[in-house]
Formats: sequence, structure tokens, C-alpha cells
Amino acid sequence: MAFEGLTEKISAVFKNLRGKGRLKEADVKEAMRQIRMALLEADVSYKVVKDFTKSVTERCVGADVLESLTPAQMIVKIVNEELTKLMGSDTKHLNIAPNGPTVVMLVGLQGAGKTTNGSKLAGLMKRQGRNPLLVACDIYRPAAITQLKVCGEKLGIEVFDRGTQDPVKTAQEAVLYARQHGHDMVFLDTAGRLHIDEQLMDELKNIKAAVKPNEIMLVVDAMTGQDAVNAAQTFNEWLDIDSVMLSKLDGDARGGAALSVRAITGKPIKFAGIGEKLEDIEPFHPDRMASRILGMGDVLTLIEKAEKAYDAKKAAEMEEKLRSNRFTLQDYYDQLIQLKSMGSVEQILAQMPGGAKLKNVKVDERAMARTEAIILSMTPKERENPSIIGASRKKRIAAGSGVKVEDVNKLLKSFEQMRQLIRQFSGPGMGRKVKRMKGLGGFGGFPGM
Repeated sequence: MAFEGLTEKISAVFKNLRGKGRLKEADVKEAMRQIRMALLEADVSYKVVKDFTKSVTERCVGADVLESLTPAQMIVKIVNEELTKLMGSDTKHLNIAPNGPTVVMLVGLQGAGKTTNGSKLAGLMKRQGRNPLLVACDIYRPAAITQLKVCGEKLGIEVFDRGTQDPVKTAQEAVLYARQHGHDMVFLDTAGRLHIDEQLMDELKNIKAAVKPNEIMLVVDAMTGQDAVNAAQTFNEWLDIDSVMLSKLDGDARGGAALSVRAITGKPIKFAGIGEKLEDIEPFHPDRMASRILGMGDVLTLIEKAEKAYDAKKAAEMEEKLRSNRFTLQDYYDQLIQLKSMGSVEQILAQMPGGAKLKNVKVDERAMARTEAIILSMTPKERENPSIIGASRKKRIAAGSGVKVEDVNKLLKSFEQMRQLIRQFSGPGMGRKVKRMKGLGGFGGFPGM
């Protein structure tokens, strides 16, 4: 995951500070030296690192910090605040047009993930109740229009294209079409290049002049580090961009782009692509990202994911089943699907406080897939009453799910252990106990976790 190496190094610095108790100015300066090296290794801009460590050091060597009862905690607080400030302080939202469709112009270098992540953003807007239109303005890259159409079809979003027609004209026609057909958002997927050239920029400037977009969003690949920052600076000089979206933030990115691009361009990071699925996008929260970098987790985002996966009606049904001790394999399966909808287990662990320390914990995602396959190979009657599953049924289930009989036995044993745990919760005060379990209850009992 992104920032993994940086998080480890900064966490080690803080651990050393906490071990000293009382701190001297020399201790602070040594800690800042180590943080400076960690940031440079993460491919953060040298100027940004220099300004950041200078600001933190000035705040940390004050008497109110060094003479406090918990100086190490005060330093952590200061670093957290300065990191948040570095990435933009507060969460920024799209510039929405007061009248007519909001036009978002997506720009970026070829390979940055512009088409996919632009589609992700349109999908996010659709889930928020809007009616977006995707527009194919990249007429140069082979299969670019096809790729956009595939994304649009998966998301249920209409795609506007005019083949190899002049992209400026296509953009103008798309905005008019959106206004006539009730689309309140237009996402222009413009062309990119492997490098920035005058021809590309002239075309983008012409599109900007023709449709006057409410938002020019630059998509940059977080894994390219300092190169992403250089691209952002150049695009900003030519087009005066409004915001940045970081793609591939879930990959093996050192984090330099996220920590540098805001300081270099002065333009906020508004969204981040966090996975390969079209649903894998989230607003960029500087304060939450700072907490994640410092190993404090991102509990608020985790809660938001749980709330999206939370179904009030199903939760009420589950509570009643737990009260009467009627938890079945179908309920077990439903909980597994709910967990999967929150993202990979690695992503969930990374957002928990201290998650960086769990990086060596092995999570067998295949075991969860096997669990799903086994349950789906059962009849409804077997899911409701697993006690009827004898040797012959186990063989049939194993053959149907492509696993061994031993795997079926392991699942049934794990399920029975969970049922025994639930029985301990039944009885007086069950309502209060269930409330603590709802939403995330039972996840720890799944194979592979």
C-alpha cells in the first residue's frame, strides 16, 4: 500500500522519542533529520521537505513542547497538523455549476489512468444521485473510445462520442446534448501523451475556451512520484487546473506525489483512486491521509465504508435471528458479502490504528472465496440446517465448489464455533450486545481472517 515505507520510518522515529521521556532540542533535531530522510526516500520534492521540516522544527523546539509532560505526543500532534496542512488542510469538493450541467474536464498524461478514474468519478457522482454523461474526446489513442464505452456500460452511464471528429467540436456538442437530455454533469475524457507537447496543450486550451469547464481536473499516477509532480506543475502552467486526482494510490507508491503536488501547484487533491474496480474511488481527506501516514489509521473512512455496506432492514432481521439463536449459513454468507463490499481485507486493516504493524499478517483472500463457493454449492435447506449435511452431502458440496471434503468440514466447524459464541450473547441484555455486533459482527470468524 502507498506510504507503507514512510509510515514505518516515521513510526520508528516517534517510538524512539517516546522512549526518551524528557526531550532536548538535539533530540528534536535528530528526529527531524530522520523524518527528512524518510520523506526524501518517499520521493517528496526537496523544497517541500525542506520547508516542512523547518516549519515542524520551529514549532517543536518551543518551551511549551519540550517542557510539557508528554513532549513526544506534542511532536506527533505537530507533525500531524503540518502534514495535513501540506496536503491542503481540508477536504475540497467539485465546483458545481449553479445553472446547467457541470462540466469536468479530465486531463493528464497517457498511462496515468485518466479514462478509468474519470469513469470512477462519474460513477461516484451517479451513486450520489446525479445523472452524468461521459464524453469521448480522446481520438488518438487506440481503443480509447472503446475503453470509455466499456466503463460506461458497467456503470450504467451514457457515453457521448463522435468518432474521430475534432475533439473541440465533440465537447461543444456533448454539453449541448447534456443540457437537452437532462444530464447535470459532463465528464470530458481528453487526449493524453506520453510526454507534454505544444500540440496537446493547444488542443486542451481550445477545449477549455470552447466549453468553459467548471473544473479542470488533472489525473496523475501516484506511483510515478516526482514525475507526477513535474507533470502537475506543467499542466497547471498551461491550463490553470482546478484540482488533482491521484490514481493508483493503492499500489506500491512511495507517496511523494500526494505530499508534494499540493505544495508545488497550490491546487487541491480532491479524489484518489484506491483500487482496480470502478467503485474504488474516494474523496481525498488531507487530515485522514496524514493520520494514515503516521500509523494512526483512518477510522472515519472505515466507518463510512461500513455505513455504505450497512442495510438497516437486514440488520433488524439479523438482530432478531441473533436474539432467537437462529443464525444460519445463509446469514454467514450474507455477512461475508457485506465485508467484501467494504474492500479488500488489506485495505480495511490499513485504515485501522496501528494497521501498519499488521502488514505481515497473512490474509488468505482465497479462503474467503472458497467459503463463498462452498455455501453457494449447498441447497437452501442445507444452509438453513447444516446439521443435515452428512458424508454424501459433503462430497457433493465439495465437488460442486471445487474444494476438498476437508475444506467443507473446516467451514462447518468454524460456523459451529460462531454459533456457540452467539449463544453466549443470547439472554438478558441481548439488545445492547447486538448493537455492538451489528454492521461488523462475525467477520473475525471467516476462514482466512
